[in-house]
Amino acid sequence: MVQRVRASVVAAPSASLINVVGAIVVAYVAVVAAQRIYHGGPVYFAQTLGFGLALGAIYALVALGYTMVYGIIELINFAHGDVFTLGAFFSLALMPAFGLTEGKSSGIGLILPLLGLFVVTMLFCAVVNVVIERVAYRPLRHAPRLAPLITAIGMSTLLEGLMFVWKGPFNLHYPDLLPETQVTIAPGVTIAAKALVVMGVALVLVIALTQFIGRSKLGKAMRATAQDRDAAQLMGIDINRTISATFFIGAVLAGAGGIIYGLYYNSVAAFDGFQYGLIAFTAAVFGGIGNIPGAALGGLIIGVVAAISDGYFAPAWTEVLIFSILIFVLVFRPTGLLGMRVPEK
Repeated sequence: MVQRVRASVVAAPSASLINVVGAIVVAYVAVVAAQRIYHGGPVYFAQTLGFGLALGAIYALVALGYTMVYGIIELINFAHGDVFTLGAFFSLALMPAFGLTEGKSSGIGLILPLLGLFVVTMLFCAVVNVVIERVAYRPLRHAPRLAPLITAIGMSTLLEGLMFVWKGPFNLHYPDLLPETQVTIAPGVTIAAKALVVMGVALVLVIALTQFIGRSKLGKAMRATAQDRDAAQLMGIDINRTISATFFIGAVLAGAGGIIYGLYYNSVAAFDGFQYGLIAFTAAVFGGIGNIPGAALGGLIIGVVAAISDGYFAPAWTEVLIFSILIFVLVFRPTGLLGMRVPEK
């Protein structure tokens, strides 16, 4: 007892110092950012904010898959980011079959072909993710935690290699099908219409997922499995089916995110999923791993932070800033913004 008290007393000054230094750094960055935003003017800020929200919407869709899988089986599915890229690659290959061609497809005639492309791509990604769970993760469910983690990294590398062999190492052009017009949101302030489309699609998918998890029988089974897997199994819940459904739904969102990413940036490469996956996982941790609204909120915040860093500071600092946020969150609030502390399973 005496040693414990002494250790806490000795550690307290260093912990307080870290808190103070962290608060000073955050305050300094916030003040500098506010000054640059003020001098940049409202028009540039609105455009930057629109870009950040669109980017954050993409991060949110990928982060939801991470947070759902981790919430149920406590696995960081590193292959999830590559399923996101696979959605972009697969949809790009299917576009001619749906009659989607840049410069020839526009207006209301785009809606049905794009909807069909979304459905087919999301189902394809979902099937791929379920197969990954069945082949690579389920046999290791009761193994030491390091084994499935290494397997997840291996599956990520495998998917990247397959896409590399399929399309090569180059940036592929993705057809520019979304409108390039600017929407006026205030006098003299505009935002890109394609950013609004991206945010709208992501918002619909997040709301649909939230309602499904909260109201459907399978959604309740997923929540019960996340809280206590053994108790859920005793109550008659099919654990394997529930976990497979979680991978299915997560990949549906990743596939949609891949299409949105291609339509917004008009470019895709085989290794995009690794970088976006890492940042999306950061967003999931920032919002609260295992918490669906938290993952969506974390994705939006990370997207806005990245856009402000790119627009008002040097782009080279963007990833440094994003992962610094992850470190600060893990140090000062390990459960994330909306996460709650839960007992070990």
